[in-house]
Amino acid sequence: MKIKTMTFSVKTKGRNDIIDITSKVDMLLREANMKEGSVLVFAPGATTGITTIEYELGLLQDYPEFFEKIIPSNQKYHHDETWNDHNGYSHVRSALQGASFTVPFKDGKLILGTWQQIVLIDFDNRERSRNIIAQFTGQ
Repeated sequence: MKIKTMTFSVKTKGRNDIIDITSKVDMLLREANMKEGSVLVFAPGATTGITTIEYELGLLQDYPEFFEKIIPSNQKYHHDETWNDHNGYSHVRSALQGASFTVPFKDGKLILGTWQQIVLIDFDNRERSRNIIAQFTGQ
């Protein structure tokens, strides 16, 4: 069994910016030259998340609205009192979302549903450059 760890970066706008990173992960899979296994996609950082979603206009609005309902940005957060950076909500959203997602692959292709994409969500309150780690395990 082989393990290959690769990285790429994306620029984000923050404030629930959702970016489809499927093609970047797929490109790295081709570079890794592996046929079968799984890839762990991980976003280091305490204000971002990785998941899967159908990357379409309605859900790109629905998903941030969902987070605003359950973890409002205009609420008082103790984190903000500690650091005075006004992004306490983004840390809580990231913790709930999770920072990684695992996808199997076979015959050198990601096994995703027809309407399923891998996405990065930047919950922070400012623009960022995010490094993403893709760790391939398999053969």
